[in-house]
Amino acid sequence: MPDLPANTEPSLSRLAIDRNAAPARRRRPLWKRWWVWAIGLFVIAAIALFISRRNAPQPVEFATVAAAYPSASVSVLNATGRVVAARRASVSSKGTGRLEWLGVQEGQRVIEGDIIARLENRDVAAQREQAAAQVQVARANLAQGQAELEDAVAAYKRAQDLAQQKFIAISALDTAAARYNKSRAAIDTLRAQIAVAQANYRASEVGYDQTLVRAPFTGIVLTKSANVGDIVTPFSAAAGTTGAVVTMADMETLEVEADVSEAAISKITVGQPAEVQLDAFPDLRLAGEVSRVVPTVDRSKATLLVKVKFVERDPRVLPDMSAKTAFLARALRADERAAVSALRADAIVKRDGKDVVFVVGKDGRVKLTPVTAATKVGDLLRVDLAPGTRVVAAPSERLADGAPVTAVKK
Repeated sequence: MPDLPANTEPSLSRLAIDRNAAPARRRRPLWKRWWVWAIGLFVIAAIALFISRRNAPQPVEFATVAAAYPSASVSVLNATGRVVAARRASVSSKGTGRLEWLGVQEGQRVIEGDIIARLENRDVAAQREQAAAQVQVARANLAQGQAELEDAVAAYKRAQDLAQQKFIAISALDTAAARYNKSRAAIDTLRAQIAVAQANYRASEVGYDQTLVRAPFTGIVLTKSANVGDIVTPFSAAAGTTGAVVTMADMETLEVEADVSEAAISKITVGQPAEVQLDAFPDLRLAGEVSRVVPTVDRSKATLLVKVKFVERDPRVLPDMSAKTAFLARALRADERAAVSALRADAIVKRDGKDVVFVVGKDGRVKLTPVTAATKVGDLLRVDLAPGTRVVAAPSERLADGAPVTAVKK
């Protein structure tokens, strides 16, 4: 134990424990304090929110590259209508009878004069044969009358010679002359009988022909209105009867009937070029021409009927098809007949001085794609993109390459 200074004595009071004194407070570590954890959680949540918003798809409006036709740029008026056949008929029989045979089906092509149906005609055929026999009888009678006339002529000449030689009486000569005149008169009668018999035969021929239903022109059978066993009558007034056997149309006379407002009829002239689009075949565009304007106004619709004939024909065009007609300011050139890719003008924006679009990929992200915008096609712009490509319409300045997008809910 070291020596203590003389004036220093160990103080036992210092070594004593003061039980009344307050205990000393220890400082807690910083990581155990609640507000530190609260700040940390807030920062983490803010970072996660920022990342999620950054990766969240942006709601945008989509536009699709369409297949447009340059005719829209020279169209002065559009109208709707239907394809009709200028030459169309409901074919029936003038006679009345039971339909015995029907030889056509819908869609079948028939030639003018072809027999397409037949009524029961055995009685009419028998009458025709009887009339033909009467003609033969009348001709045979004529041949017999001509033989008798020749005999009468010879007898009359002999009587004249004998009368000149005084070998017969004058009365015998008169008898020979009377026979000759009677034979000549009989010939005229027999010829008239032949004419009557031939007229009767022609009448029976007409009656027989009326039992045969023939095609009035070359065309296509559209519908069948009767079946074998039906009673066919020209007027179809009785119950259980029918008038028309088939309905047919001349496909070479197909045209479009379009309703044009009377306020716009001044834009239509006869001979004006047109383009016809069928609803059944949207990609089929056929050249047409205004053939005539029907000079009658439909007062209920305030329209006039304009008829457009087909300059180009297609076997797929059928009567009663719906059609849209574009009346053109001029005829289309050959390079204007095909469809081109076109897009809304607001889908094309400037980026770094270039025309670009944001193409939407299958993964829902956009790709910045340069385009070349050419001439206008109606309300659209011609572009070098494939039809059907989906792009962003009216993209914002914040939209960047590779950003995820979703369709805006309307």
